[in-house]
Amino acid sequence: MKRVAVIGAGSWGTAFSLHLGHLHLQPTLWVREKNVYEDLLHYRENKTFLPGEVLPPVIHYTQDISEAVEESDFVFVAVPSAYCRSIYEEMEPNLSSSHTVISLTKGIEQSTLKRMTQIMEEIFLPPHRPNLAVLSGPSFAVEVARRHPTAVVVAAEDIRVAKTIQHLIFGPHFRVYASNDVIGVEMAGALKNVIAIAAGISDGLEFGHNARAALVTRGLAEISRLGERMGAQAKTFAGLAGMGDLVLTCNGPLSRNHYVGYEIGKGKKLNEVLAEMKMVAEGVPTTISTLELAHKWQVEMPICEQVYQVLYQNKPPQEALLELMTRALREE
Repeated sequence: MKRVAVIGAGSWGTAFSLHLGHLHLQPTLWVREKNVYEDLLHYRENKTFLPGEVLPPVIHYTQDISEAVEESDFVFVAVPSAYCRSIYEEMEPNLSSSHTVISLTKGIEQSTLKRMTQIMEEIFLPPHRPNLAVLSGPSFAVEVARRHPTAVVVAAEDIRVAKTIQHLIFGPHFRVYASNDVIGVEMAGALKNVIAIAAGISDGLEFGHNARAALVTRGLAEISRLGERMGAQAKTFAGLAGMGDLVLTCNGPLSRNHYVGYEIGKGKKLNEVLAEMKMVAEGVPTTISTLELAHKWQVEMPICEQVYQVLYQNKPPQEALLELMTRALREE
């Protein structure tokens, strides 16, 4: 039996561990927070991040990251992007070329504008560098935990690595596609969160379905332009990591990023909204990174530009919409 670990016991890490447990893979879940660890030990429930979902007894919990990594062949990392570098550094002494590390994080490191696998490549050096991959797609944690039908994509530069992971984690409620477009899958997963904030703002302003559909469609165009300029494959943005995740995050009431936008559309300030949230909305820091990448690669991203101005420059959302609607006309 392949040995698996999940690093991070937020909602997604916990739900993914639950999925692996249903597959009888006996995962080890590394937990940083002491209160979460104690709840998991005593109740087999993450009362903080995934309340109401009881985890199967095959899941082992630990606060020792060395134990989790050393005793696993496949390590799935599900922590917010801001903490990934430090987590990778903690993992590094216990990794070898026989490991496979899979990122479940949908974000960009703000200080360097690097994707998660790029940070891994920087920290996990040859000859001990493990196989690297990324998993993304439309996958709300609570729905995965409840075994609602879900489809995702796993990407690795070596398609054989992606297919190995694909066969390891697929199940009757969890369909997995394989890809070799690591750049596209990572960029699509990160950038869709910015568009979800825009969609939330629109919904908070009660602008209706037409406006949301326009934001989703034109948002996908922006994401695709930047991703392709950076070396991604166009088809990725029409698939699960692109359109699939974008539609989910812009329309789903479970979306943290949509929630942030919605509350801002209702008149709250960003710091107020974030202060009320337990979990991280990756789109908030990713908005800054996206705009910097757009300028670096000379890609026009008007929706992301307006989201940035609303979040960080106190621009009234109604004014941002007017500016988007009255831009110079052009062919689609």
